Amino acid sequence: MSPQEKTVRILERFMYGCRWILAPIYFGLSLVLLALLLKFFQELFHFLPHIFEINETELVLKFLTLIDLTLVGSLILIVMFSGYENFVSQLDIAESTEKLEWLGKHDYGSLKMKVASSIVAISSIHLLKVFMNIEATDNDKLMWYVLIHLTLVLSALLMGYLDKITKH
Repeated sequence: MSPQEKTVRILERFMYGCRWILAPIYFGLSLVLLALLLKFFQELFHFLPHIFEINETELVLKFLTLIDLTLVGSLILIVMFSGYENFVSQLDIAESTEKLEWLGKHDYGSLKMKVASSIVAISSIHLLKVFMNIEATDNDKLMWYVLIHLTLVLSALLMGYLDKITKH
């Protein structure tokens, strides 16, 4: 093997090994998930003592906030596991251990689509919260909320369409 081939091989091994730089980032996402858990229960504990005092609109808004936090948590989990499996290493899960059905089945394209559709769902819930409390929102802000949401929807649709035509 020539010195040039050895150099190339060393460089390739180094670059391949650099994927492990992502592992602490994915671990950091688990800490973000923990912070989200704390925020979820903080919202729940502030809400529950006043459940009989608030009207239906406020109740729905609180539920939407909890659902929104849940969707963000699910998105973090999908990115954490799928990203780790796609870019770092396969998870070594024993056969006797419960395994998520989708784990190991998401490639980069499907991961992008999951993220995009989750962002659209989160945006939808936020927009619904704005509409439920519309009297507190200025018209120009409302227009921007709708435009941003439509942009996210259009982006997700275009990404899905591009993914579909590139697979054929």
